[in-house]
Amino acid sequence: MINRHWLDFEKPVIDIEKRIEELKSYPSDEPDAHEAELLKLEKKAGTVLKDLYSKLTPWQVTKVARHPARPYTLDYVRHIFDDFIELHGDRCYKDDKALVGGLATLNGEAVVVIGQQKGRKAKEMGFRNWGMPNPEGYRKAVRLMELAERFNRPILTFIDTPGAYPGVGAEERGQSEAIAESLMKMSTLKVPIIATVIGEGGSGGALAIGVADKVLMMQFSTYSVISPEGCAAILWKDGTKADLAAKALKINAEALKSMGIIDKIIKEPVGGAHRTPETAYKNLKAELVASLKKLKALPTEELLAARYKKFRDIGAYVEGK
Repeated sequence: MINRHWLDFEKPVIDIEKRIEELKSYPSDEPDAHEAELLKLEKKAGTVLKDLYSKLTPWQVTKVARHPARPYTLDYVRHIFDDFIELHGDRCYKDDKALVGGLATLNGEAVVVIGQQKGRKAKEMGFRNWGMPNPEGYRKAVRLMELAERFNRPILTFIDTPGAYPGVGAEERGQSEAIAESLMKMSTLKVPIIATVIGEGGSGGALAIGVADKVLMMQFSTYSVISPEGCAAILWKDGTKADLAAKALKINAEALKSMGIIDKIIKEPVGGAHRTPETAYKNLKAELVASLKKLKALPTEELLAARYKKFRDIGAYVEGK
């Protein structure tokens, strides 16, 4: 199916794909009348798209990570897991729709799934608060983590948020405390944890469910302490310099992997996960199954020690001899 929401840097392929769509819509008594031209155009579109996506800048990657058709947490849950049962509420205030979680099975293995959830249409965006959890969302996450530990279930988290909600009400209800509690809880949980950045990984709102034994990242997703626009507004007092900020932040998967902040990049189909989501689901599921098998084989003490070391080593440097 032709993608109808193109990004600005995809201009070289837009006309080709529009022509493909046009040819496919022509009524014809001869079904194969345009077959030769279609094959030629589809091959050309694939080549152009592959070339474009092989040299994306960090800012262009950010645009792909924010694509409205990109798979969200519940899309991955539906296609990777079985028997998903969503659990609601933090038992203190309310149920935060921007953070979802519950029980599921992965290849027959009982697990707990937690992730931020965005919306696509305007009403759903508001309902999900644009994927920005309030304190009750993170308290719900902690409740699910404690449940996972009690019943010895591995935890799989999906990161996709611009950041925790910065509203007055969120601050009044203890946003920073809720995030800090989640960080502390994840650092000591006695079950395997795998976190996957599937879209935007923004600020403490993302890290709150990112303290894991293994951190995966979809190829065209981002992970950073601040958004490029926010960084540009602070450094240059100009939000339009987001492209420079994205480069400086080293926001893309390749840069983060080279610094040891993430453990593995999950390959996406040409043109991003939104074009062929089935491939993205398949690739991520295979890695989750393989990683979980390795982590489950570790003794608890070794698992916790490795998790502690992993995060202590981030940002470490050694002075000259």
